[in-house]
Amino acid sequence: MTQQGVRWTADQVLALAPDAASRKAGSKLGAAGPWSEAGCADEGTVWGLCKGSGSKPYQTVVDIADAAGPAYKCSCPSRKFPCKHALGLLLLWAADDAAVPPGQAPQWAAQWTAGRRGRAEEKKAGDGSGAPSGSADPEAARRRAERRAERVTAGAVELEQRLVDLLRGGLATAEQAGYGLWGETAARMVDAQAQGLAGRVRELGAIPSTGPGWPVRLLEECALLHLLGRGWLRRERLPDGLAATVRSRMGLSASADGPPLRDHWLVLAQYDTTDPRLTTRRIWLHGAASHRTVLLLSYGAAGRAPEPALPVGLSLEAEVSAYPGAGQPRVALGEQFAPPAPATIRPPGMTTSQAAARYGDALREDPWLESVPVTLDRVVPAPDGDSWQLADADEDAALPLTPTARSRPGLWRLVALSGGAPVRVFGECGHQGFTPLTAWPEGPGDAVTLC
Repeated sequence: MTQQGVRWTADQVLALAPDAASRKAGSKLGAAGPWSEAGCADEGTVWGLCKGSGSKPYQTVVDIADAAGPAYKCSCPSRKFPCKHALGLLLLWAADDAAVPPGQAPQWAAQWTAGRRGRAEEKKAGDGSGAPSGSADPEAARRRAERRAERVTAGAVELEQRLVDLLRGGLATAEQAGYGLWGETAARMVDAQAQGLAGRVRELGAIPSTGPGWPVRLLEECALLHLLGRGWLRRERLPDGLAATVRSRMGLSASADGPPLRDHWLVLAQYDTTDPRLTTRRIWLHGAASHRTVLLLSYGAAGRAPEPALPVGLSLEAEVSAYPGAGQPRVALGEQFAPPAPATIRPPGMTTSQAAARYGDALREDPWLESVPVTLDRVVPAPDGDSWQLADADEDAALPLTPTARSRPGLWRLVALSGGAPVRVFGECGHQGFTPLTAWPEGPGDAVTLC
């Protein structure tokens, strides 16, 4: 919030929730009943006291002016960020001007805001001081990289042999052996510091006995693993962009070294995926001037939401730098010139046929690509037997929805938004179909999150 009176929508607030339980609990606190002394300030602070089970109300404050997304402070014992009280306060602020009026922040809220902004300024000044970032020996770093490459190569050779053994014995042996063999193989890839191979091996091991056609799916994944292993072993012969993609797919980290691109970036979608060890946040951005769609990836320890958090429908003026790799959309967020603010722009759309063609073109640069970001224009959600599809309103073509999309509540929000009329939908298009993430009505209206 950079200007008084510019407030978010409820959907933008709920997109910040770390999980469904927090979303539900926060929605219950989005009414004036439990709140007192709530207010907001021009510089981007929202505060309030929320009555809880104890004698003292919880002190809740949110800094919305942070360019990397809102920051939260609450005296409740919750370890979730944002907690239900912060979500409730933001929902109240978004819906009711009278309940959260402009005013002077109380000392406890002003003190916290001033402290964190001061630390941010000190960090920014330190980053730009020109001081060396470290005293690492370049020669030692080169030797470490060579030793790791040798271990990854040994892992790739071992995996090649295991794939050969599987195919010689027949795919039926994979079902008989169970997941244990693949779990042990994945552990061997971790030992070889080939995290990318380890992840794909775990996915491969989960395929047997997963329903009709599983041998075909297993063979496809084996072929992709073989291609990745051979690509690593012959990486010196590959074009630079494809070689960088292979290194990334193998799990070797790299820095975002692309030239900074400054634009007004529309937040298209934000969603988290979790496993027992890690939470991964994906934020899709679209540049108003560059017309590029890029991806921010961030990670958090299990049970803790990653940062940044950028609600859908906001826009931020910032620089991004691309990571190496042919056709890779991932970028790092650089300098930000203004806090996120509501935006009315929408990404341009395409037909379902053009979306499928775009995915096919992208596979030439990255054969292991699961999907590409696309915006479909004038499509209508329609049932297709036991499944669903997005059908073009102006031509005889459609894209099926992925199994993941069909199981989400967002499908019914999309159907309700459409009501049989064309809508614009942003999502990910891949070999399993289309996963809708955000939608807009054909006429005026805010973005609706579907993930």
